[in-house]
Amino acid sequence: MSLAGSPPDDDLNPDTRIKVWFRFVQDEDGWPPVQEEGVWAVPLGDDLAEIHNIPFFVQGSADRDVVRVQTAAGGRHWAVERVRWSGNCTIRVLPFKDGPIGPSVRGVWEKFAGLGVTAEGHNSELPLVALSVPPEADLAAVKRLLAEGDDEGWWWHEESCVGDAWRSA
Repeated sequence: MSLAGSPPDDDLNPDTRIKVWFRFVQDEDGWPPVQEEGVWAVPLGDDLAEIHNIPFFVQGSADRDVVRVQTAAGGRHWAVERVRWSGNCTIRVLPFKDGPIGPSVRGVWEKFAGLGVTAEGHNSELPLVALSVPPEADLAAVKRLLAEGDDEGWWWHEESCVGDAWRSA
């Protein structure tokens, strides 16, 4: 589910895009709630692909990163390593069901809409929101809003893929 202001899917020609898959090891609490995640990507040749959506559970990857893939016998493309970081940060936000905005993906998105970030919602059973924060966004404002939401009981958030500019903002 993409939200208003999310990256357009128009640049992904269904005939040329591929799914790139990432594997996970769940922690003792069962997080992440999946053992693998597929993200849309555009093949670049030479076993490289550029991610074209925001990962929900992948640690250390972001929208528009370039990854090296290995194609399995069945044709599934598995991410092997990140080759180039896009500069985008990936932040996961999980609204609290009993919090002031409830388990609303749209409610989370509306809080961030004016800050230059894009977002994708996971599903209604797990209202997880993946934010893509580009390097030109007001990183300090995004971080302040994330902290405010944590403090006010709106959500829990996790930094999945960040760089030095984010850390120092």
